[in-house]
Amino acid sequence: MKLRTLPALGALLAASSGLSAQAVKFDGALVELYYTQMLDSNLRLNSAATHAPAYFAATTGMTENAFTVKRAEVYFSGTVTDAISWSLMFDPNNTSGTNTTYGAVLQDVWANWKIAPGLTLKMGQGKFLQSYESTSISARNILFYDRSQVSRFIGERRDRGIYAQYDFGDPKGFNGKAYLGLTNGMSDNGTGGKQNETNAQKDVHARLDFGIKGHQFGVYYRTGSTDVAKGQTVPTTGWGLAGPSAVAIKENNDKMSNLGVFYFKDTPDYTILGEAATGLIGRRYPSVFSSASAVVSREHLDQKYLGYSVAGAYKMGQHWITARYDFMNFNSGNDYYGSYNPYTQNVTTGAALGADYTPKFTEINVGYSYVFLPSKSSTGKLKLNYVMRSKNFLRPDATRNQTGEQGGDSVVASLQIGF
Repeated sequence: MKLRTLPALGALLAASSGLSAQAVKFDGALVELYYTQMLDSNLRLNSAATHAPAYFAATTGMTENAFTVKRAEVYFSGTVTDAISWSLMFDPNNTSGTNTTYGAVLQDVWANWKIAPGLTLKMGQGKFLQSYESTSISARNILFYDRSQVSRFIGERRDRGIYAQYDFGDPKGFNGKAYLGLTNGMSDNGTGGKQNETNAQKDVHARLDFGIKGHQFGVYYRTGSTDVAKGQTVPTTGWGLAGPSAVAIKENNDKMSNLGVFYFKDTPDYTILGEAATGLIGRRYPSVFSSASAVVSREHLDQKYLGYSVAGAYKMGQHWITARYDFMNFNSGNDYYGSYNPYTQNVTTGAALGADYTPKFTEINVGYSYVFLPSKSSTGKLKLNYVMRSKNFLRPDATRNQTGEQGGDSVVASLQIGF
C-alpha cells in the first residue's frame, strides 16, 4: 500500500462508521533502522547477547552486529464532537503483545473526553505517565539510537486503564499539568501489558508537570502489587535456607513502585534532559537468583532500584553533538538473603575470584547527528553513537570460552525518517 492512500483509507473507515471523512486524520509515520557493531573482541561472536542477566534490557544495540528495523510506526487521530476525540498508533514491525497479530502491532489507542475547561478524561492502552523521556518525548525526537536505561525500565511499559489530566496556569508564564490514573497493572507480565487482566488489583499513577519560560520539570509516582489473581506463588527454589518465610512472601504481594523526577529544556541551540527514579523492584522480577541457571534476578522482597540519566545536545544547524551518562542499579540497597553476597566470588554463585556482578549498569554515549531539516528535526536524522558500557552487565559464557566480567563498547548508526 502506498502511503498516500492511507488518508483515503482513513476516510473510508470513517465513512463506514458513520463519521464524516473530515473527522479522521492521518498524522504521519516514523521509520527507524540501525546497524550496530560491538567492538570488544571477546563478544565478537555474531550472536545476540542471550547470556545477559535478566535485569538488563539487552537491546539489539548490545548485539555483536546486526541490521535492525527499530520502528515502523503509523499514527491516526480523529474527532467525534468538540469534546470527544481519539488517537491510535500501531507498529507492523512489533511482534510483542498478545497472542494475536492485531494485539501485537497495536501500541497506543486512546479515547479522550474534554469534561470541562482544562480537564480531560483519557481511557485506553498506552504508556501511563512514568518517565518524561518515554511519555513526553516522542520517538521522532529521541537524541540517541535508543532511550536511557531507566526510561526503558519504567516507561516503555504499556498498560490499559484510565486517567484524568488537568491543565492549569498561563501558557506564556507558569503553567502545569496534573495527572491521576488507574490501570490493570499488567505491564510487567511479559506481554507489555497489552492484554486483558488476570489480576484482582489495580495500579495507581500520579504525575505533576510544571513549565516556566521553556523549562519543564516535575515528579511522577506509581504503586501496585502482584499481576496474578491470587497473589505471588511461593517459589520452591531460589530463596535458600536464609530466605523469607512463605507467609512473608505471600504478604509482600510482589509490591512495586516508582518515584521519579525530571528536568527538560529544548531550544534551537541546545537540549538538556535529566531524569532520576527509584522504587521497589517487586513483581517486575518475581523470581530470585538461582545458582542453577546463573541468572541474576531479585534478591530481596524489599529490593529497590535507582536509576538516572543526564543527556544533552549542542545544535549547529544540521550538525548536532550529543552526549549522555546513564546509570542503573537494580539493587541500590545491596539487599540479599543469606550469609554471602550473591554478586561476588563464592562457591555457590560460581563467580570468579575478584569478579563483581552487582547489577549496577553504567553507560556513556557520545554521538553526532546529521539533521535533514533543522527547522523540523523530527522529519529525519542520521545518528552515529559511540557507546561505552560498564564491564559487569554480562556474565561469561563457558560454552564460548569466556572468563571474567564481560562488557562491550559499540558503534551504532541509526537512520530515522518521519513523515
